[in-house]
Amino acid sequence: MLRWRAWGRNDDGSAALEFITVGVILLVPFAYLVILLGAIQEQSLGAEAAARHIARTIALSTGPESAALAADDVLTAVVDEYGMDAEATDVALSCVPEGAECPTGGATLRVTVTTVVRMPFVPEMLGLDSALAVPLEATSVQKVGRDWGSG
Repeated sequence: MLRWRAWGRNDDGSAALEFITVGVILLVPFAYLVILLGAIQEQSLGAEAAARHIARTIALSTGPESAALAADDVLTAVVDEYGMDAEATDVALSCVPEGAECPTGGATLRVTVTTVVRMPFVPEMLGLDSALAVPLEATSVQKVGRDWGSG
């Protein structure tokens, strides 16, 4: 007995093709999301480490000159370690109580590190790389000793 099938109704092999097509359509965005979240996590850990270590380094320094040199060294080391963009990384210092020079003995030092995470595989043309960047900020607070800068 011969079975005749209509020409457009043959489904042999289409499940594998559908699986591959749907798999690729779902896998590519998922893989990109994992890469992007990994980059954001790395940069946020780097910004937090930079803020914490710079605040601690300044608070433990003997004076303004050594604090500035040590803070620059710490920032350079953290930027290199975490693969951060040195051009997009900024450090801001502030002290409580305000009004006096910062840092000063007995003050509470606040170090804020801001950086930008550029999305992977985004071209630089038309400014897309900066328009699709994720800004990050980390803050650390450290108490400066009363005798800071006297020795």
